[in-house]
Amino acid sequence: MALSEKAGKLIAVIGDEDTCVGFLLGGIGELNKNRHPNFLVVDKNTTVGDITDRFHDFVKRSDIDIILINQVYAEMIRHVLDTHTTPIPAVLEIPSKDHPYDPTKDSILRRARGMFSSEDFR
Repeated sequence: MALSEKAGKLIAVIGDEDTCVGFLLGGIGELNKNRHPNFLVVDKNTTVGDITDRFHDFVKRSDIDIILINQVYAEMIRHVLDTHTTPIPAVLEIPSKDHPYDPTKDSILRRARGMFSSEDFR
């Protein structure tokens, strides 16, 4: 049994090099038993299909509970993210160094706004 299976579930990252390196230095990097990493470094040669495929791979993995994705790349696969409705793995959009976070684009916040009205917070 791998260490990650004993310790708990993983966080996956789909992001630019700076984002992935930061999380890897923080200790999130793992390989599963098939030697597949829990991160994707997106660069200028990465296609939308590559991002979509890796997202689907992360969703199918039983050892991943959270997927962090730079919002700029989430926008590229928004049609896929909007169809992901299961709570686990949770998909969280995060900013990148070159692209600030825009809460109006975040699919989780849009869903939450639809569940509550302003009257609920008074």
